[in-house]
Amino acid sequence: MRYERVIEGTFISRPNRFIAMVEIDGTVERCHVKNTGRCREILIPGTEVILSVPDNPDRKTKYDLIAAYKGDLLINIDSQSPNKAFHEYILESGVFGDDPKVHPEYTHGDSRFDFYVETGDRRILIEVKGVTLEHDGICSFPDAPTERGVKHVRGLVSALSEGYEARIALVVQMGRMTMFEPNYATHEEFGIELERAEVAGVEVMVLGCDVTEDSMSISYSIPHRYHS
Repeated sequence: MRYERVIEGTFISRPNRFIAMVEIDGTVERCHVKNTGRCREILIPGTEVILSVPDNPDRKTKYDLIAAYKGDLLINIDSQSPNKAFHEYILESGVFGDDPKVHPEYTHGDSRFDFYVETGDRRILIEVKGVTLEHDGICSFPDAPTERGVKHVRGLVSALSEGYEARIALVVQMGRMTMFEPNYATHEEFGIELERAEVAGVEVMVLGCDVTEDSMSISYSIPHRYHS
């Protein structure tokens, strides 16, 4: 997935989860943050950030904050980009057959999953999570407690008994990662449920991306581990 136009800026502050103050060419601008998560380890005053420039003159903010540098590592923090990149991956990777039928935002039971895919006689439910947290090449999820995430994992396990294939796709919004592990310190229950789900038959896909200032695409698989 690609952004039509991007520019650079310097992060100053985040008055609330939707808004960031960013210096652009000497002027401080109010920008929309395309991620409601904490991102505390990423959005630090003085950090170089990347903003997209939407073609919508009626917006209250002229820019969207979509990525930031953590040292020399570029991390995409746009919460919409994992689903867009994974949709492309479904269609182009061959993992889901030659002509998969893709249904985004699919309701099953009491949950709405990101994708339902039909390919041949296979029925596949998929939930996508974006991963932006990292430390020394190890990436983790979540960066905040996620009861919704726990509900999705349990829903995928339940769907197995109805003949569905079930997958959780952890899309890592950065390159160079060598391992994934759940962030037990932030939400232990999610890590426990993820491990249980994999034992039950849910496929856990950890997918790293090539990230540039104006694009993000899935390009490699990352091993994962649990703290049993």
